[in-house]
Amino acid sequence: MTDAEREVMDRHAAHWQPLVDSGKMVVFGPVLDSTGSWGLGVVEADDEDELRAFAAADPAVATGTADLEMGKMLAGFVRSS
Repeated sequence: MTDAEREVMDRHAAHWQPLVDSGKMVVFGPVLDSTGSWGLGVVEADDEDELRAFAAADPAVATGTADLEMGKMLAGFVRSS
């Protein structure tokens, strides 16, 4: 990662931090696989349009550093602790 990419990714993480802090972010972080790395965020949201607008303003997306794909999860299962 270049210094410029690292700076964008720092702003990217800061952009999503309010959802982490509020408890709406279920999971957020980098995923490593054989193709390199990409990010995953699972957010509990009441307003899909509002979330899409928020995601589009993500510095990684707005600068073209990353692409965004969104989907809707109809049901989920979480292991008990």
